[in-house]
Amino acid sequence: MLERRLSAMSVRRVMGTEVEYGISVQGQPTANPMLASTQVVNAWANADLRARRARWDFEEESPLRDARGFEMSRDTADSTLLTDEDLGLANVILTNGARLYVDHAHPEYSTPEVTGPRAAVLWDKAGELVMQRAAALASQMPKSPDILLYKNNVDNKGASYGAHENYLMDRSTPFGEIVQHLVPFFVTRQVVCGAGRVGRRQDGSESGFQISQRADYFEVEVGLETTLKRPIINTRDEPHADPAKHRRLHVIIGDANLAEVSTFLKLGSTSLVLRMIEDGALPLDLTLERPVRELRDVSYDSSLRHLLTLRDGRKMTAVQVQWEYLEHARKHVERTHGSDVDAETAEVLERWASVLDRLEADPMQLRGELDWVAKLSLLEQYRDRDGLSWDNAKLQLVDLQYADIRPAKGLYHRLVRLGRMQRLVDDDAVASAVTDPPADTRAYFRGRCLAQYPDRVAAASWDSVIFDLPGRESLQRIPTLDPVRGTREHVGGLLDACDTAEQLFAALTRQ
Repeated sequence: MLERRLSAMSVRRVMGTEVEYGISVQGQPTANPMLASTQVVNAWANADLRARRARWDFEEESPLRDARGFEMSRDTADSTLLTDEDLGLANVILTNGARLYVDHAHPEYSTPEVTGPRAAVLWDKAGELVMQRAAALASQMPKSPDILLYKNNVDNKGASYGAHENYLMDRSTPFGEIVQHLVPFFVTRQVVCGAGRVGRRQDGSESGFQISQRADYFEVEVGLETTLKRPIINTRDEPHADPAKHRRLHVIIGDANLAEVSTFLKLGSTSLVLRMIEDGALPLDLTLERPVRELRDVSYDSSLRHLLTLRDGRKMTAVQVQWEYLEHARKHVERTHGSDVDAETAEVLERWASVLDRLEADPMQLRGELDWVAKLSLLEQYRDRDGLSWDNAKLQLVDLQYADIRPAKGLYHRLVRLGRMQRLVDDDAVASAVTDPPADTRAYFRGRCLAQYPDRVAAASWDSVIFDLPGRESLQRIPTLDPVRGTREHVGGLLDACDTAEQLFAALTRQ
């Protein structure tokens, strides 16, 4: 039943987010960020005994395989692409099915697999709580200074770190069509889900405000890289599922969002566009003349009046381009479902339209829903009160403080406490999602195994759980290639009935 729902014209599909957090050590501007990140992840592992043993299983990863039909040589690949190598850095698997690890110089939280944008918001928010607690635990170590984490994407010194999305797609969808339709969508999507930034250019050397934190860091239209020559469309072909059936679209162009509406629409609208591409239901051609240039031009214009030039000569604003995608999504949903559309898809369509309406009328109407507008509103208050120009360093501090994940310090959290930011999930649900996995994906099996048999799970990954069982000379792998099996419906009763990992393995393999 779930498989049929996920294949309909709906926002529902297997998806997830990965967020690298900005990090600093209070009072130590030259502190090693890799060491500090390791302290954060290890602090969580030391506090949760179930997280201490299980390692990440790298065996099935293939980061150099390209969706265009080739594989990059390891000899020519930048080291940051070699994510299938165990570098000995801190790496923890959580009982909610997520992964918490050190990605080079940053702590990263990857959500468990979920099946819709609202669930993605919930487990993404759980990641913020995990990071809050982990940083607090690390700071409590003897002689350890405070370690501060920020949910942002730039250090204003030229470096950027990622906030990625993942969407499971039909493998039969031609990759060229994915590129054709997604480039204009991603270039303009920032007006809905940009996080806002003080400063322009990679090093922030040009004064001003822009909509997106990441726009300055993309240099090509299509490519495999994620840290050098960043592409609008990333071609990594690593499905973490049956490669004959599925493709995992790895999206690296989004910002790290704190606003829940921004995250919800980012994933929901993208999922709908992908469904139309899969169904061959996007007859429009919105190909841009200069997409990389337009990405920056859209970001630099918070008035939203910039006109993008299409290859056919038409000129449209970013909001108008987004309206084109939304109108086609509405028509396709109505054509395939009539009025019988699931509630989550209906909510995405309604919120998407409402946001675009208000962006056209007055973006400030969205200060309680979208990150970039909320941040710009705060910055303008400071500018008006203190007569500050955009090159004043105080504004960059406000920008950074917005992203501070500490509830008592972060400006986003202050807006939430004042009731000035719209919530989609409540605190109790977020707290539960820190420990509990989603019930409707394979993350349920992974998380339950880690919680129930912590001494017997030797390793795990997105597509496997590996047991170390007494009396067996080798480790025993249980593959989890199907993302919508291993759910509570499929294995919940079996896990409840098996007191030991040995019993579970015997039942699964009928030994």
